[in-house]
Amino acid sequence: MTEEMFERFLEQTIRKKQNPFLEKVRFEHVEEGLSCQMMHMGSFDDEPESFLRMEAFCTEHRYIRSSKIHREIYLSDPRKTEPSKMKTVLRFPVNKP
Repeated sequence: MTEEMFERFLEQTIRKKQNPFLEKVRFEHVEEGLSCQMMHMGSFDDEPESFLRMEAFCTEHRYIRSSKIHREIYLSDPRKTEPSKMKTVLRFPVNKP
């Protein structure tokens, strides 16, 4: 996404919805570095199983998880999608010794 696209999207959203948090939204460039990532399909309650699979992958391929912090990128709207069909990208940083 470019900064111009972000500004346009933000303006459109502010016109449609009143939300005081929209004033705090900002565009930033983030470099996450080397990561382990997985598409989790299913309920949020089942995410720990996916994290265990990711940890096993890292161990098998000699990556070391560098932080317990992780990202979740929600691709489905939980208000409109049944839990078994939810899609969430899970990601955490790793190092290769």
